[in-house]
Amino acid sequence: MAAGEMKEAIWHGGDLATAKALFPQAPEPWIDLSTGINPIPYPLPELPLSLWQRLPGKAEEAVLLAAARKAYRVRAESGIVAAPGTQILIELLPRLVPTANVAVLGPTYGEHAPAWRKAGAEVREINDLAEIGDANVLVLVNPNNPDGRIVACETLVALAGALAARGGLLVVDEAFADFAPEMSLLPTLSEGALVLRSFGKAYGLAGMRLGFAVGEARFTDALQAMLGLWAVAGPALHVGAAALADADWLSAAGEARAADSGRLDAILNPYGRAVGGTVLYRLLETSQAPALFERLGRAGIYVRRFQHDPSRLRFGLPGEEAAWMRLAQALALA
Repeated sequence: MAAGEMKEAIWHGGDLATAKALFPQAPEPWIDLSTGINPIPYPLPELPLSLWQRLPGKAEEAVLLAAARKAYRVRAESGIVAAPGTQILIELLPRLVPTANVAVLGPTYGEHAPAWRKAGAEVREINDLAEIGDANVLVLVNPNNPDGRIVACETLVALAGALAARGGLLVVDEAFADFAPEMSLLPTLSEGALVLRSFGKAYGLAGMRLGFAVGEARFTDALQAMLGLWAVAGPALHVGAAALADADWLSAAGEARAADSGRLDAILNPYGRAVGGTVLYRLLETSQAPALFERLGRAGIYVRRFQHDPSRLRFGLPGEEAAWMRLAQALALA
């Protein structure tokens, strides 16, 4: 299949079914480098059978939220709500500001702008914060996906204040902030801002579906009401609480993934120009990106490509040593 025929096929990372359809002759097992998920997940604790048998309780949710507050350094006066992943929160956010003129700082995660458009908001995708104009809602990802761009906390605090004065909202998606805690807005969170935190990326458990929103209680209470009862499954409450309380594991994982990202840089350097990323992924720019995507796909290695910029590919981290070797060998053949 020619690279040009694949342009519209894959919109998100992690869709191995589509990748397999594109490259049916590729060797198994597939190596999925299309996401920014930690390839070495948090070790799952033993789960009591009762967690699967009964509805999740308020007490278990309280334990999770307490662990999240401590892990994320949430201010005492801030509200927090847990959800089955941050995607559902992204879909609900437009209800918090019914009359919204939205600016989304891009290019970025592709679901933010559509969520506001579906709700009837006027949405502009901007490339610079100076272009915010008269928007009363600003959405940005920090560190950004896919290029790792970081907006300083001081800038975010000022933006939140300006938007609050308009009756608006600053939405900061910190999905990749676990391994860069120094840039999180949460310890200095002010009026007019709402922060999203994703559990699955850093802890390597995206399938568990767990995320959080932190901000003014009026916002988090409204989101809780929209989510309804038993929004987060009992096993997710249990595993999430254990993982978020395990600061030593997160610290060690961050150091290990930083070393891995350096190793990935060394492998990718001969094939293009590194233009950003985080410790969980790297963004490569090369005029050969479409051909490289196809060559890797035929080798059973799935990386992330972008409709808005076909010269770029995002590479997640391999996990096992065999995956590292397959990646290096496939690139060498390219």
